[in-house]
Amino acid sequence: MPEEKNNVRNEPAGEEAAPAEEIQQQSGNFAAEAEQLEHDIDALRLEAEENRDRLLRLAAEFENYKKRMTREREVLLKYAGENILRELLTTVDNLDRAIEQATADSDNPRQKLDSMLEGVELTRKGLLATLEKFDVTPIDSIGKKFDPNVQEAMAMESSAEVRENHVLREFVKGYRFKDRLLRPAKVVVSSGC
Repeated sequence: MPEEKNNVRNEPAGEEAAPAEEIQQQSGNFAAEAEQLEHDIDALRLEAEENRDRLLRLAAEFENYKKRMTREREVLLKYAGENILRELLTTVDNLDRAIEQATADSDNPRQKLDSMLEGVELTRKGLLATLEKFDVTPIDSIGKKFDPNVQEAMAMESSAEVRENHVLREFVKGYRFKDRLLRPAKVVVSSGC
């Protein structure tokens, strides 16, 4: 029988060990890299969870902030006139004092009237000061050229003293609040001679 040739190469043992060691070393490197990647993935997952929690807390804080601002705005609007009303109470007190003076037991009616008039004048002065404090200012109209933007003509009268299209007198005084017209003056306009 012919001798069968063995196709297996006979290599020295040292050469065979080198590729096996290399494969084992590469396998160890892959395992270390895989372990490092898993560690990195876990760290990234943890960071993502922390960022998500932070984002949710921030969103909740923002919602709370919006609700708080809405409540504060509602309170501000509800009580916006509180300061001016507090100031107006002084005017009410002054009117009460004027009424007391007018009804006081006095035999002299002229003295009662003078006392009451003085109280009303002081009250008016105090009220105008309060309005001015809150940027409400009167519009001066008498003798000025008629301005339909701030005045409303109620009538026209002839006058030798006041020029044509100028305000002769006021029925109702006009007022501004800051830079806005609060109420137009109701006036009589001169038609000239």
